[in-house]
Amino acid sequence: MKRLIGTIIALFAFLIVAFFYEQPQQTNQTLAIGILQTVSHPALDQIHRGIVKGLADEGYHSGKNLKIYFENAQGDQSNLKTMSDQFQNKHVALTIGIATPAVQALANEAGQTPVIMGAVSDPLGTGLVKSMKHPGGKVTGVQDMQPTAVQLQLFRKIIPDIKTIGVMYTSSDDSSTAEYHLFKQLAEKAGIKVIPYTITSTNDIEQVAQTMAGKVQAVYVPTDNNVASGIATLLKATNTAKIPVIPAADTMVEAGGLITKSVSQFDMGVLTGKMAAKVLKGADPAKTPVERVNTYETVINQQAADKLNIAIPNSLIKDAQKKGRIIK
Repeated sequence: MKRLIGTIIALFAFLIVAFFYEQPQQTNQTLAIGILQTVSHPALDQIHRGIVKGLADEGYHSGKNLKIYFENAQGDQSNLKTMSDQFQNKHVALTIGIATPAVQALANEAGQTPVIMGAVSDPLGTGLVKSMKHPGGKVTGVQDMQPTAVQLQLFRKIIPDIKTIGVMYTSSDDSSTAEYHLFKQLAEKAGIKVIPYTITSTNDIEQVAQTMAGKVQAVYVPTDNNVASGIATLLKATNTAKIPVIPAADTMVEAGGLITKSVSQFDMGVLTGKMAAKVLKGADPAKTPVERVNTYETVINQQAADKLNIAIPNSLIKDAQKKGRIIK
């Protein structure tokens, strides 16, 4: 009997020690992830901040139980490849790409390290996923789905008799090219002529903008990283010609564009962070549907409207006051 009692006590003591030994391992475990950003500009910087917030909301705090390796390629394609390789050498649990080029570089890495898309406009067209509901590989994440049809209506409300819109985008950017084609299709159905003005880098913006300014009534800018980086150069030409610029992203309105109704870049980042957390907790990217933010904000730059002598319709002002903001 004494031997049985001793065995039970020993077993109980072992379980207590094992429990307290395992607990720190679970709560203090530090995971490592990599975040690769294509280039620096306000929209992508907002997504980055949102990612960190989304991870924290799900219990992954940078500097506590999460190590974040962050790299910014600054628009250099060769940097994207080098930085993607570096993440693999650090044995990260997953990687997050901010904008299409970064995601493509991470997806092209050998191995099965999960890749989370941060704001990719055309995941199917770029071949990053097989379907939106069943990605089928190591890539899932967030689609940057701006309300293009709604944005087209802004042009008609600002300039009711509009006949010609110029679109500036980067010819090598798959996502902004896809957005251009969708915008063109919708505009032409509405009887509006769309003229494309392509660039290869920010160095082209000034010359292309000056050429465009005298030929169109307004300008549309899709979610294009090069144009977003050089938006001040574009606006210098269009403001001189008194031509409004209606961009796809709210951050370009903050930089001086006239108006938009769009998905918040920060909110897309938060959702990206939450999806990354889901994968860290065991979700299979191949079976995790691509998600997107479905709420839109109206953002008006009143300073830009005043410079261009444009009266913003009251209906749009009310929209911005209800859900969005007015920059004065």
